[in-house]
Amino acid sequence: MNTIGKAVSGSGKAAIGTSIAGSALTAVSTAPEKLSTLLHRRYPTVGVTGMTGVGKTRLVDRLARRTTAEGVTEVGSATMERRTSKSARLKGFRFRVVPGDNAATRLTALDEVFYEAPVDGVIHVVAYGHATPRRSGGVSGAAPERTVEEQLAAELEDWTITAHRIAAMAVRRERPVWVVVAVTKADLYPERLDEAVRYYSPGSGSPFAAKLDELRALAGGAKISIDVLPVSAENSKELDSLLATLEARMAQLSGHV
Repeated sequence: MNTIGKAVSGSGKAAIGTSIAGSALTAVSTAPEKLSTLLHRRYPTVGVTGMTGVGKTRLVDRLARRTTAEGVTEVGSATMERRTSKSARLKGFRFRVVPGDNAATRLTALDEVFYEAPVDGVIHVVAYGHATPRRSGGVSGAAPERTVEEQLAAELEDWTITAHRIAAMAVRRERPVWVVVAVTKADLYPERLDEAVRYYSPGSGSPFAAKLDELRALAGGAKISIDVLPVSAENSKELDSLLATLEARMAQLSGHV
């Protein structure tokens, strides 16, 4: 081979080597993004919202198969709690439990789950007027009791704050946002459970339903899907079936089945 041929051959090998190296670098550089996408599909994030005392953390502990400490009477958390549920099929959910108090930490958490790192779905927890009362900071003695009407009014106020953020998130996204209104503590009012579910259902004419209808109008009906499901964090065969129904619906909404 002459000098020119050797030079051409050498440059060809160099080009092939550069191409292989470039492909390897591209594969390495895109690997974290692909891994992140795969993780996101298998473990979508879920924002868990609702006022203090409705049982958000305990419900999520059940969904994540995590044991809640016995004898814990203090209600509410000042910071956002994180849980992950896993199935045998290597799928699950990453939960972000937003504090229920109207404090700076709550607003910061709401901004995170709806603006900074938008979630894929929302479980909004309500208790049909049966939220566990909480003492104000620095106040001793028993927590103040609220009537059912006062509790429902507080729930409505809490939902209004959350719903506006959900609408703002939904209009910025191409795919729909799913919302499950989890009517919790179902064990406390079994005879009125159908009535409770109807109260929180769109189109029922209740004050809460009116806010749901308003959310759909703000975001656009195709941008929001809303389910209303009764549930309880207590253990019993019947109550466990309610929890299983919630899990199955979440799996459907997230494309896990």
